[in-house]
Amino acid sequence: MLSPSATPEISVVIPCLNEEENAAAIANAVTKQLESLTDSFEIIFIDNGSTDGTAAIVRNLCARDARIRLIINTRNFGQLRSPAHALFQARGRGIIGIAADFQDPPELIPDLVQRWRAGTDIVLGVSETKKTSPLYSSLRKLSYDLQRKFGDYPIIPNATGFGIYDAKVIRTIGELNEPEPFVRGLLVETGYTIDTVAFKRPDRAAGRSKNGFFALLDFALSALAYSSKGLLRAPLYFSFIAFAATIISMLGAAWSIAWAQNPRMWMFAALLEFQFGLLFLFLGILGVQVRLISDRTRGMPLVIERERVNFAPED
Repeated sequence: MLSPSATPEISVVIPCLNEEENAAAIANAVTKQLESLTDSFEIIFIDNGSTDGTAAIVRNLCARDARIRLIINTRNFGQLRSPAHALFQARGRGIIGIAADFQDPPELIPDLVQRWRAGTDIVLGVSETKKTSPLYSSLRKLSYDLQRKFGDYPIIPNATGFGIYDAKVIRTIGELNEPEPFVRGLLVETGYTIDTVAFKRPDRAAGRSKNGFFALLDFALSALAYSSKGLLRAPLYFSFIAFAATIISMLGAAWSIAWAQNPRMWMFAALLEFQFGLLFLFLGILGVQVRLISDRTRGMPLVIERERVNFAPED
């Protein structure tokens, strides 16, 4: 059994938010895969402000197995900061990030570890495209296109963060001191070697997804300009509304032309809405950058922890 102070070969980080139906099952599935690969591993759950019994379930798992560790945040710190914080707490020479809902298949862990042991610094799981709503597909494609054309660094399409990273990669990202680290992009920015493994993304094993439309929209905007909250992000949402209104006005113009009516009013409205959309977009990005500068100077931690379980005092 790995002692609390020992350095494991593999760390597995599992972010969770209201995953009481999946927590024990994912722990068992991951443990089964790791025990076939190594006798030196740890599993770190980070509970991001769950309101169900997730923390209690994982705490019981920790009581039965010292290799399972738990971090409980004081509140929900978002889907960028909380997982990144857990990655920075991992001690393993190879660090795996995996979702708690089984949409990242634990069965791929042996393949990830094998490629990492062969010398690849980063091995990412890339999900094959699933049939989704046209709106979601368009939003996802737009976020990738914007990031590729205007972002400081590219991201790998359909790579959700599921994969294995060498410890030096995570150390490098941690040394950047980003207030809201967009790990998917930072992995590429580090310049370390990257390999990918394709897989078919299954449905959730249980429970409901926490990523609704607005959560996905927020994440898409974060891909371009990290993450922001409150009034500084409001212009970005206004730009989205303005661009949607532009599309409606263009449809109105097309309808007017089809019915032999004057489309001038619709065209003028579309032009005005598009200009406002661009204005709000650039104001929003500027606001995000100002906020990031503020966060860097005030030194806000990624998360504030309420409790740690199975961590040594020096960790």
